[in-house]
Amino acid sequence: MNEKQEIDREKDETEFSREVGAKAARKLKARRNPTPGLWSGLGMMGLIGWSVVVPTLLGAALGIWLDKHYAGKHPWTLALLIAGLSIGCLNAWLWVAREDQAMREEDEGKNDD
Repeated sequence: MNEKQEIDREKDETEFSREVGAKAARKLKARRNPTPGLWSGLGMMGLIGWSVVVPTLLGAALGIWLDKHYAGKHPWTLALLIAGLSIGCLNAWLWVAREDQAMREEDEGKNDD
């Protein structure tokens, strides 16, 4: 073999080594962070549901208590129920937006590898 062929062969080996190393790193990262399954999705839906339900029920309970103890011209229950529902929906929306942003950043990180 001449010198040029040997240099080309070494160059090919280093490129091949880098590719193999990159693929191995991706596989290891995928094992550490598996793709979420069905149960993970159902758990997330439950978490989002509770983040809406809890403030709604708290608002309704506070409204009922206020109506019993401080009765007025307008019922507190409906107003605080709507306020709790609004707060819960805002909370859920912000949580989903934050999770979506985290997933996008993770995908961008995978694409950079």
